[in-house]
Amino acid sequence: MSSLPQRSSRGSQAARPRIGIAGAGLAGRLLAWRLLRAGCAVDLFDAHAREDRSSAGPTAAAMLSPTAELAAADAQIHAWGVESLAIWPQWLQELHEQTAREVYFRKEGTLVVAHAPDRGALQHYAALLHAHLPPDAQGQAAQAVDAEHIAALEPLLAGRFAQGLFLPQEGQLANDQLYAALAAALDAGLAAVGGAWHEGLAVDAVEPRALVDARGRRHAFDLAVDCRGVGARVSLPGLHGVRGEVLTVFAPGLNLRRPVRLIHPRYAIYVAPRPGGQFVVGATELDSDDAGAPTLRSTLELGSALYSLHPEFGEARVMRLAAALRPALPDHRPVAGLAPDGVWRINGLFRHGYLIAPALVQQVAADISGALGIAVPPSDSMFHAA
Repeated sequence: MSSLPQRSSRGSQAARPRIGIAGAGLAGRLLAWRLLRAGCAVDLFDAHAREDRSSAGPTAAAMLSPTAELAAADAQIHAWGVESLAIWPQWLQELHEQTAREVYFRKEGTLVVAHAPDRGALQHYAALLHAHLPPDAQGQAAQAVDAEHIAALEPLLAGRFAQGLFLPQEGQLANDQLYAALAAALDAGLAAVGGAWHEGLAVDAVEPRALVDARGRRHAFDLAVDCRGVGARVSLPGLHGVRGEVLTVFAPGLNLRRPVRLIHPRYAIYVAPRPGGQFVVGATELDSDDAGAPTLRSTLELGSALYSLHPEFGEARVMRLAAALRPALPDHRPVAGLAPDGVWRINGLFRHGYLIAPALVQQVAADISGALGIAVPPSDSMFHAA
């Protein structure tokens, strides 16, 4: 490999590989952070400001559900999810060491319940999970529970459901806290290693060694990565948006220890507890590129389902209604790695972003480091936020 060009940066005397990343969503931020830790100077471009909450990453419930997603996903998604669940605690610890920021993370499983008239839908859901579970996970990843067990797991739901499923190998995190911690870690890394965060600057084209921004300017790098999500439609045939809508409520007197999924013949909602008495509720999934505000119909459905989970949620305060587009390919499988056109990509994570992103990003970061001949990461002391 030819020698890499010199790059002057604060706190660095050696030549560093220069990486351009288009898209500062979940995948883009995680990849930028890992590459900075590997000693690369990174320029991160995004059409939005870092505090913008309109994209999929800040809107999602951030549930880590490899088993629950098997009702609509395949064994590879499950495998990436299990791998990512093992990565998240390590990465969150590294983020805390760098920034002193806490990120809410729990791995206490998921409880799946259904009202008595919907017992058939619950049984169908359970059959789907068992049909798709890997042989070595049978009997561990999905356990039938009765009313007594449900009450022990979630006292709030005591006496409300007679049957359910407990999926012990699942978790969740708070995406708003994660985004804030990543922003702080990226600022520290960029200051120490080199590069910049170009907020409010969209990228129109990604080439193997360059990014072309919306103003027509071409930025040259040693390597470029496309993490633009639905913004990469022109470059990735078949990429489209899948609309998701969520409701966030404040109910400080209610307590759930883990995410709860309520099965219904027409839809299945999830309720994810968050710190400070908050709950994120979601269900809708529409093949649509409409990124407008949530509809009245979906809002009523989410609210009604939450009320049916427990009537005391009727007094919850509505904090946020949001909709966002998740990038998906026709087969609902992601692309991650070096494409035939010479461009590195991470895209098409669909509804599995937080579930599988660490496994994909870790592999792509390792492959990029290998391609650039990076052998030894720099000292972590370079990355501590002030």
